[in-house]
Amino acid sequence: MFIQRKIAAEIIAQQEFFPVTTITGPRQSGKTTLCKKLFPAYRYVNMEDAGTRFSAIKSPREFLLEHSDGGNLIIDEAQRAPELFSATQVLVDEDRSRRFVFTGSSNFALMRGITQSLAGRTSIFTLLPFSLDELSSEHRAIATDKLIFRGSYPKLQTSVISENAFYSNYYTSYIERDLREFVNVRDLSAFEDFMRLCASSVGCEINATKFANMLGISRETVHAWISTLEAAYLVFRLPPFFKNIRKRIVKAHKLYFYDPGLACWLLNINSEEQLQHHPLRGELFENFVISEQLKRKFNVARRPNFYFYRDNLQKEIDLIEEEGGKIHAYEIKAARTFHKDFFKNLDYFRTIFGDGIASTQVIYDGESELNTKKNGFVNFRNI
Repeated sequence: MFIQRKIAAEIIAQQEFFPVTTITGPRQSGKTTLCKKLFPAYRYVNMEDAGTRFSAIKSPREFLLEHSDGGNLIIDEAQRAPELFSATQVLVDEDRSRRFVFTGSSNFALMRGITQSLAGRTSIFTLLPFSLDELSSEHRAIATDKLIFRGSYPKLQTSVISENAFYSNYYTSYIERDLREFVNVRDLSAFEDFMRLCASSVGCEINATKFANMLGISRETVHAWISTLEAAYLVFRLPPFFKNIRKRIVKAHKLYFYDPGLACWLLNINSEEQLQHHPLRGELFENFVISEQLKRKFNVARRPNFYFYRDNLQKEIDLIEEEGGKIHAYEIKAARTFHKDFFKNLDYFRTIFGDGIASTQVIYDGESELNTKKNGFVNFRNI
């Protein structure tokens, strides 16, 4: 079953202006399926195949000419054969009618090759697992705890596989195997402990020293492992919001998972009923909402300018969005009943930033909704 992806229209539109299309995103997010659906006439090769990869690395230009057959080509997991990037540059400069599509699940490795060889020649997109607005009304109507617990990877939405079976296989076949190629992980048990610690720290500011002390590793290793998980589209960091942009770089970031279902699995949450009463349900709900906001930005090929706010009085706003010089502030509440106290931090935030604020809104799990000139509250399914 193919579910239409929101990002498809942007990919097609930009092909007119760029001879190369680059699609990044985590494993199992649907990159290959989308490419084959959008470009059925293109030939297809996968750099996961050892023989194919050897041929591409040995003679990249000849490989491209042979496999594209004078036309267009999809190259899956292209970062495994970086020699192809320079050869592609030469071919598209010689003939601008050629079209190539690169996909990759390692943002660091893929983008390094792209920026070195194909700058100005490629459009770049990020495909994450399904967003709520890509799913059918039946899927969107599923209970909140089920949505969070099950996650949004395509296979979980289009088959009857259990969550435990999917994430167990995902961890073993992808995280344990692939990530070791990009980071020195000698002790797999320590790395698994690290990932479970990341899951238990969802929505918290990253304290590398604390992580290092708990795991018996160095602070440098903590930073390296987090960067690797980011490059693999497993976690992302939310920077703090300051008027002084330089301060955003030096203050601690918050940690979230692109898919909260993976975080649930790492926390040994075995059912949506268990999640309902879990002490981290609020943080996982917050993670779910923020990841949905990220997907909406990526799906229209826009860079997400998202932050969180916390000051020395411990006043905090969960999500800040900067757009067009204006600030949009969101408080995220897992509660199903709205309470006026939810606006307290938003009202405080308005006193600080005044006219620079375009909107303030509470996103929560309840059904009642209201939007006024000052504040609003809305169910997370309608953001």
